[in-house]
Amino acid sequence: MDYLKQNRPEHARTVIDVGCGWGAAGIWCAKKLGSKVTSVDADPDVFPFLDVAAALNGVSTAPLVSRFEKLTTRQLSQFDMLIAADICFWDELVDPVFNMVNRAIKAGVKQILIADPERPTFHEMAARCVDRHCADVIEWQTRSPIKASGAIMVIQNA
Repeated sequence: MDYLKQNRPEHARTVIDVGCGWGAAGIWCAKKLGSKVTSVDADPDVFPFLDVAAALNGVSTAPLVSRFEKLTTRQLSQFDMLIAADICFWDELVDPVFNMVNRAIKAGVKQILIADPERPTFHEMAARCVDRHCADVIEWQTRSPIKASGAIMVIQNA
């Protein structure tokens, strides 16, 4: 969210928040950017919590229970921007996340942002995206409201 606040996206009318968890990033996009957000998670139990957080912020998102592997090029073609955070935490997720990025590029998603606390699996996936899609991997730090650091993979496809 800090990155998006400082680098306001040009294309954010429709956003897919993949691996959304409780949906903080997607809710932020709906509230601050006016985006129409689809929140995607494999765990249907996250959505009641997400809905409460969205309501507290005066917005809503469209829920979609799905895994990365199941998101089709056709589905992804409905979105201007794909956002995700902390979704590449196991070795078994490198290929599915990379393949989802490939489908998003093919679908014409204009901007892809995947943030991570810099796990080796994230860097493996991001390196593939650097090679194949000219992605940038940006080191990022926040100091407020909490101190945190990590990396964000950014692909501009517009």
